[in-house]
Amino acid sequence: MKQFITLLLTLTLTFSVTAQDNDKKKEREKIEALKVAHITEQLNLTQSEAQKFWPIYNDFEEKRQSLRKKKMTLISAVKTETISETDAKSLISKMINIEKEESVLKTTYLNNLQSIISNIKIIKLFESERSFKMKMIKEFKGRHKK
Repeated sequence: MKQFITLLLTLTLTFSVTAQDNDKKKEREKIEALKVAHITEQLNLTQSEAQKFWPIYNDFEEKRQSLRKKKMTLISAVKTETISETDAKSLISKMINIEKEESVLKTTYLNNLQSIISNIKIIKLFESERSFKMKMIKEFKGRHKK
């Protein structure tokens, strides 16, 4: 009987965690869809531009996110109370290399965009990303005030 209760509890917790993960994934997908709609609307992309733009944009975002995770993994693995000067220097060197990778990535991204959309639309892209973030922050704050 005890094993049955343990098994039942384990299954319940597993389903609960899986449901929460699915909810988070759905929420991220919903936000991503809203972001795509917002940027598309703000940039007023033609069909031809959109077909070329989105693969480049998505690839850039994926690589940028990967570099951010890499950086956060480095930072979160450090115990600042016990880190040696040598290890700190090594960590900073690794972070500088990640920053350089980000810079090369962004330069390549902007050069690729310039072959697809106008420079004015690229500037609008930056503004639309910023305005979308502000919209999401406002929405998040509004939800937590209630």
